[in-house]
Amino acid sequence: QVQLVESGGGLVQAGGSLRLSCVVSGSIFSFNVMGWYRQAPGKQRELVAQITRGGSTNYADSVKGRFTISRDNAKNALYLQMNNLKPQDTAVYYCSALLGWSPRYWGQGTQVTVSS
Repeated sequence: QVQLVESGGGLVQAGGSLRLSCVVSGSIFSFNVMGWYRQAPGKQRELVAQITRGGSTNYADSVKGRFTISRDNAKNALYLQMNNLKPQDTAVYYCSALLGWSPRYWGQGTQVTVSS
């Protein structure tokens, strides 16, 4: 059973930074694609960023230039560095391990709140 545990969320002022972490039980290397998703109140869950085993990345247009996804296969960890945060970034952020390009396993989520 694969388990993903996120941490690093919190309350930050607009323009501030946070770094989210996700630790995966088992080998993260077995998943070619890992991703971060988010869900704001009243909205559908949306893709934030993805990264392949080889380090190729893909970002939502709304976070390009501000967020950076990375992974450490040796530590079975996934990260999301978030800079210049905006109130519209407020959401619950989820780590996911994908099979193919579809999310298969989810973490429990971590709340990010950005105040104006």
